[in-house]
Amino acid sequence: MTQQIEDYALIGDLRTAALVGLDGSIDWLCLPRFDSPAVFATLLGDARNGRWILAPQSGGRCTRRRYRGDSLILDTEWITPDGAVRVTDFMSPTSAEPHVVRILEGLTGEVAMHMCMAPRMGYGKVVPSLHSIGAHFVGTAGPDSVWLRSDVGLTVTHGTVTGDFVVSAGQQISFTLGHLPSSRLELPAVDAADSLAATQTYWREWMSRCTYSGPWADAVKRSLIILKALTFQPTGGILAAATTSLPEQIGGSRNWDYRFCWLRDAAFTLRAFLATGYVEEAFAWRDWLVRTVAGDATGTQIMYAIDGTRHLPELTLDWLPGHAGSSPVRTGNGAATQRQNDVWGEVLDALHATRAAEDRPCPGAADLERGLVTQLEQNWAEPDNGIWEVRGPQRHFVHSKLMAWVGVDRAISTLEKHHPRESLNELRDLREAIHTEICHRGFNRSRRAFTQSYGSARLDASVLLMPRYGFLPWADPRMVATVDAIQGNLTRDGLVLRYAVGAEGTNVDGVDGEEGAFLACSFWLADALHGIGRTDEAAELFDRLLTLRNDVGLLSEEYDPITGRHLGNTPQALSHAGLVTTALHLANPTATTVQHHSPTWQDAAS
Repeated sequence: MTQQIEDYALIGDLRTAALVGLDGSIDWLCLPRFDSPAVFATLLGDARNGRWILAPQSGGRCTRRRYRGDSLILDTEWITPDGAVRVTDFMSPTSAEPHVVRILEGLTGEVAMHMCMAPRMGYGKVVPSLHSIGAHFVGTAGPDSVWLRSDVGLTVTHGTVTGDFVVSAGQQISFTLGHLPSSRLELPAVDAADSLAATQTYWREWMSRCTYSGPWADAVKRSLIILKALTFQPTGGILAAATTSLPEQIGGSRNWDYRFCWLRDAAFTLRAFLATGYVEEAFAWRDWLVRTVAGDATGTQIMYAIDGTRHLPELTLDWLPGHAGSSPVRTGNGAATQRQNDVWGEVLDALHATRAAEDRPCPGAADLERGLVTQLEQNWAEPDNGIWEVRGPQRHFVHSKLMAWVGVDRAISTLEKHHPRESLNELRDLREAIHTEICHRGFNRSRRAFTQSYGSARLDASVLLMPRYGFLPWADPRMVATVDAIQGNLTRDGLVLRYAVGAEGTNVDGVDGEEGAFLACSFWLADALHGIGRTDEAAELFDRLLTLRNDVGLLSEEYDPITGRHLGNTPQALSHAGLVTTALHLANPTATTVQHHSPTWQDAAS
């Protein structure tokens, strides 16, 4: 039976990641990178599409599991009538090449165990040729090979490595799986104990840099670890999520590939890092972006591959039935070619925040910012696909206009330190013009709220971000009314929808079907309630959102309050960044919210 999205824990090494189920099965692993084809794809199909299970022969879900301290090392335990065992799963960020280590330890008694490693290359499609080389089993399909080394004897049958054995109290048995090009003959030797020690040291040292010490510290630290796990260490890129095609509606078609670097999503993660002491991650992403757009700053896309590749063609994998029968399964993402005018402002705001934390300017950053401002000046007045990447008609989305204002504002803040005030008059006039237009055309008086797009009565959760960027004060009556409207009309069981969609008719996003409550937007509502002075409500909502995490603290993109199930790709950076930011807001109201307001802007807002 397909496990549910919330049944999975994450392990990773900042190059790729795996999902481990409650039954001890690794059902998702892409090698050697996050965006490489999966070698285990049961997550989007069934056991025929590849998995690696290590569990008692009696089967069933584990008794308990948890991460080891503030790390990404997963301990899973089973208590059986014959004894107890623990499986420790991890990937080491310190290793030269990606590999998964599984250490089995007998705790009490004697437990009969089963190990089955069935790689299926090319997203669960190709059964590799398996053979043994010394102490290794090697599976090869085209340009890629995977290898497995074990402390116990195993058998190869029909492209699958299996073993049945008994583990006694005090006994340890290790298994290591890695990847290498099929043209490379030398096989690495990995000491499981040394790798575990190095991994523990890595996470202990990384967490020692954390400056957060407020309430909900355990939840904040876990989310920061997840955000770190979604960074691609070789380049500094930041992923939106570790998976593709996990459905936003079970059985529906809202299934997208999130294993890429959205500039917008990365900007939210970057702010969470900067606010908690992780400036090196912010600098690494900034440097990745400067390299990625070098030579064509005015042609900056809204998203890239983790190595900076621009071309991300969207394909469907028709041999995979999808998670819980939710098809199609997609790789690549067609949104890469969309016009999303909010992105330039998101990036300019993130670069502005990064500059405040650095000692000296970054070469190339000024060229990037000039290119982004040029894009804003040329495109802000045009309709676009917006923050939610609608696949329907382009519109004048209010959030896109907001972020145009933010981008111009941050550019002025940067330039006025080095240029005469009068030389920036055109930008100041543009800033005021955008502000005035949003207030006049974005606020729907009959709805008593800022709405999704000009002339529309549709509500949209993204307008909750207006005061965070300094566009309006929280006390502005229009913002208070907007918060009330969204809380009263755009929630499901108290959790926020991005915008209204339905099972019938044409949705504004151009995609059929419904979706769950959007977790990041629910954190934004908590921020907004706090901002308008309803802090008890904000804290109550935040506490509820913390209960939606799975047993090891992971959040996906969405949540179904009716079934209690996670929906969408997991773990989702935007959700975890939202958790960190809301904790910061509730613990320290000025931590991440822009508070300055020019009198000229206030006049325009009144």
